[in-house]
Amino acid sequence: MAHVGRAVGLPVAFAIFCVIAWEALCRFGHVSSELLPAPSAVWNVLAGNPGILMEQAVPTTIEVAVSFAVACAVGVLLAIGITFSAAIREAIYPNIVMFQVIPKIALAPLFIVWLGVGGKSIVTVGVFIAFFPMVVSTATGLVGAKPDVLQLCRSLTASEWQCFVLVRFPYAMPHIFAGMKVGVTMAMIGVIVGEFITAQAGLGYIIMFASSAGETATVLAAIVVLCGIGLVLYGLVALGELAVRRWYGGELPTSGVI
Repeated sequence: MAHVGRAVGLPVAFAIFCVIAWEALCRFGHVSSELLPAPSAVWNVLAGNPGILMEQAVPTTIEVAVSFAVACAVGVLLAIGITFSAAIREAIYPNIVMFQVIPKIALAPLFIVWLGVGGKSIVTVGVFIAFFPMVVSTATGLVGAKPDVLQLCRSLTASEWQCFVLVRFPYAMPHIFAGMKVGVTMAMIGVIVGEFITAQAGLGYIIMFASSAGETATVLAAIVVLCGIGLVLYGLVALGELAVRRWYGGELPTSGVI
């Protein structure tokens, strides 16, 4: 219990300290409100316009969730393919790495040309950014199964599919969830980048519109809402991991993963 209290209390205390220091800096440091509004000003925006911000948060949340789900499915399938087929690995993995190093913001206008303005292009940007961590983490987990356990299964005449279902995939679950934790944050980044360029709704659109009007407090208020959405989605992934651990009896390996 003391460990849990420390794990929760220290981050919360540090965050409160930072907010207090930020407020003091803005109040007594003669910092322009257009440059850096005080937390109280950001709170006033949140309290004064909750309906607008929550309304704009809905499309952003949906786009992030869809992007994340598609990225997880694509990432896991690609990881399975490159793990169990040398031909697929040699043909696809170098191209995956090559596409990953391309600046994503440079491709966003092309997605608009190909898919049009709106949700399709935004979700595509999110998937493009988020799927790579899923591929790497899942592949790492699948190839990292203990050789002695696999050898035991084969000695008991288990097929490769049975070895995959009973050994490789359960062993890879912590790595998959580690990739999901990274992927959900990357999906949010991709969606916001897409909304910066193409959306006419969503929190990314609010940020762009407010920044062009010099309403820095509104920008920060939208960012606070984005942080809340991100924490909720990350928490759901963590709860999913906990449920899977209980399903497997808490015996999944944990070393080397988040």
